[in-house]
Amino acid sequence: MKAVLTLYFLYFLHWDENTSTSVYHAFSSLCYFTPVLGAYMADSWLGKYKTIIYLSIVYVVGHLIKSVGAIPNLGNQVVHVVLSMTGLTLIALGTGGIKPCVAAFGGDQFEEEHGQERSKFFSVFYLSINAGSLISTFITPVLRGDVECFGGDCYALAFGVPAALMVIALIVFIAGNGMYKKTPPQGNVLLEVWNCIWFALTNRIKNRSRHIPKRNHWLDWASEKYSSQLIAEVKMLTRVLFLFIPLPMFWALFDQQGSRWTVQATKMNADFGGYVLQPDQMQFLNPLLILVFIPVFDFGLYPLIDLCKFNFTPIKKMATGMILAALAFAVAAIVELKIEENVMPVLVPKESYIQVLNLADGDIEVSIQDYEQFRHPIKPFQDPDEYSRLILSSNQQNLRFQIQFQGSSFTFNHIIQEKTVNSLIVYQTEGSLASRLIKDMEQKPTEGMSAVRFINTLELDANITLRNEEFVSINKSYGVSRYSILARGRYNNVKCQVGAEESILHLGLLDFGAAYTVVITNTSVKGFQTSKTEDIAANNVHISWQTPQYLLISAGEVMFSITGLAFSYSQSPASMKSVVQAGWLLTVAFGNAIVLIVAQAAPLEQWVEFILFAALLFIVFVIFSIMGYFYISVDPEELIPKEEKEELSSCKDMIDLVIKNTEVENGCGH
Repeated sequence: MKAVLTLYFLYFLHWDENTSTSVYHAFSSLCYFTPVLGAYMADSWLGKYKTIIYLSIVYVVGHLIKSVGAIPNLGNQVVHVVLSMTGLTLIALGTGGIKPCVAAFGGDQFEEEHGQERSKFFSVFYLSINAGSLISTFITPVLRGDVECFGGDCYALAFGVPAALMVIALIVFIAGNGMYKKTPPQGNVLLEVWNCIWFALTNRIKNRSRHIPKRNHWLDWASEKYSSQLIAEVKMLTRVLFLFIPLPMFWALFDQQGSRWTVQATKMNADFGGYVLQPDQMQFLNPLLILVFIPVFDFGLYPLIDLCKFNFTPIKKMATGMILAALAFAVAAIVELKIEENVMPVLVPKESYIQVLNLADGDIEVSIQDYEQFRHPIKPFQDPDEYSRLILSSNQQNLRFQIQFQGSSFTFNHIIQEKTVNSLIVYQTEGSLASRLIKDMEQKPTEGMSAVRFINTLELDANITLRNEEFVSINKSYGVSRYSILARGRYNNVKCQVGAEESILHLGLLDFGAAYTVVITNTSVKGFQTSKTEDIAANNVHISWQTPQYLLISAGEVMFSITGLAFSYSQSPASMKSVVQAGWLLTVAFGNAIVLIVAQAAPLEQWVEFILFAALLFIVFVIFSIMGYFYISVDPEELIPKEEKEELSSCKDMIDLVIKNTEVENGCGH
């Protein structure tokens, strides 16, 4: 579903790129905050099984509401936004809530002596997640873009199909009810850890007197209420969580695959020899590459590095993953710069752009009083290379055009408005020369579409029937139609009706992001003649140029994410594994929040923003490397006895401790 979400915001709700990006990452952030709520519900109230069922229902309801909100003729813009936001909130609650429960519930089905089978289960589970991600990121954009409903892209289907599949999965899950081992709720360790930390902090603040003996660690101030074992475990946990502080920046870059990188793909050429890839389908590269890279790294790269006697520690792997992600965004910035070479100029006050279309039967020379544009003769039906910029003296200006044609000079006056793109049509009429100023498209067509308009030079009105029965009527005698937005493709069977005569126009390829003017001229033996000029150049950077950035970010994910989670698990006691998982998910949530803040606080050119994120991650890489250099890996099982001994020895100094409004539940004997 997330694969099509950014395009839904852009092209269905018609939000701008920054707003679409912000809401996308706000939703992603919420999806990674809600696992804390799901874990609390499972551990303290409902148990994992019921939590999975109830929140799966919430997830399905959210998808159904989101699908209904994507029906164009159902209400106005406000209704669509309200339904969409309600649906997304429920989806975030559902998907986030079951996230910490599913894997843990699967693990609960195995006894302790079946550790090898449990390990195989988690491998299959992780493989299934990535396989599902691979299929969904490829199929969902097809449902959106290749299936038409309600006269446009079928977002309702793209959101509805996941709901239907989730219903099927939920039925299958419930069908196995009698075979499951269900562990009853045993209290939420995350809440217990938080209470321990909070008590230690408040207790320390309450006892600031210099007469009270100091303690070896700030968490020792929780010893009046919590056991020495819990405090020792929380100490180990905080060492790991401290390393998590810089990690959100990696996720800030990683999760932009579904937002900024997808928007970038809409501005590229997606033709693969006849198969057109949807811009949001490029995201399928990430799960595909993950499935490839995991065995390559585990059985190829890492053993090779070990043979070279290089101590490639987990922290070094994570730092390398950061560098790879930063390089991915540097590559994305280069691609963006190449794309921007082909975009229309930004319109600013007291500026305008103009091109000349010569529809006469001979060369013309054009000059504009007080300007130096158009120094070379313009041939009949010549496709202009580019627009010429005009600097105006005010918000509009009356310009005098001097045109030389077949030894005669003609003068025309036209008013040019600021911040507009124009074409000056020059044509012959009644033995003389005439001109007409028309407005052109100011920006490329969105969604990789193309645009076409027609100029009718005939003495009768013309009616054009385009694909999907779109009807265009063009007035006679150099009438100009509006631009029609069409899907990219070859249009070689376009019907043209002029009076009682019907003919077929061969427009050829209307390419991604291009705008065309087609001139219909006098009839011939073969039918009407057409001449096509390109007002806005087609997208000339192929979407395959995004592959290097996906390669880098996916390799970075394998080194950073898989290594980081495994390392943090190895450095925390068994009772704190779920807290580590929650902390890891929260780094993803905060990473998405960073993107939201940057998109709203400091709108930048896209390539500059990519460089900014790459630079920020490089700085974080340096900080994390320094933190990792001073980090000493420990074995949690060996550290606990040591902590307990220190705790016992520190109890001697607690006689004079002043406790304010605190009930002491555990003494030094624990």
